[in-house]
Amino acid sequence: MITVQNTIEASIEKVWEFWTLPEHVQNWNTAIDNWYTKYAENDLKVGGKFKYKMAQKGENASFDFEGIYTKIESLLLIEYKLTDNRIGSVQFENIDNKVKITEVFEPTKEDSESMQKQWCQTVIDNFKAYVEKN
Repeated sequence: MITVQNTIEASIEKVWEFWTLPEHVQNWNTAIDNWYTKYAENDLKVGGKFKYKMAQKGENASFDFEGIYTKIESLLLIEYKLTDNRIGSVQFENIDNKVKITEVFEPTKEDSESMQKQWCQTVIDNFKAYVEKN
């Protein structure tokens, strides 16, 4: 399993909202400058689906990142299973009007774990910057 985390200077409610609402996800969910989240949908409930269409700017390359929620504890925890059967979770810890966010996920076999960790850490860092700026 790979673990990444960051601490965001914002309320738990704001962090949760910005993590889960598609209109916010589209603004922070990227790890590489020439890629973006073209489309996001999120049905935040156990058995609900999420789907993010990732696309390369100016190119025809794209892929879908999608899965199903397996456990939701509002303002605390999100667990999911991706379409390729890998699992992951995101934990939210409220600490003095700051939120420590920790994502743990099963890596793919195709890419190195270090590259996957770096990619996901960059996404979490983008999330922090987006929340604190808005």
